[in-house]
Amino acid sequence: MIISIQEVSYKGDYKINFQFSDGVERTVDFEEFLRKSKNPMTNKYLNKELFKAFTLDYGDIVWNNYELCFPVWDLHKGEI
Repeated sequence: MIISIQEVSYKGDYKINFQFSDGVERTVDFEEFLRKSKNPMTNKYLNKELFKAFTLDYGDIVWNNYELCFPVWDLHKGEI
């Protein structure tokens, strides 16, 4: 079964709620991942305005034309 993201919504701070094609709904907190990142292309998303500027593209959440994205299955499991 191929899982895709159907809907996303910003929940505050670095939390995003996901609704997946199999009916699972999960909120993922990206803060720890972003704070631990040493890559300036990633940790720049600690700027909340940049973080909130995600889009849903072909069933995946992306930032800045795929500059930052995550495997859908990892998000589905709540692990990033």
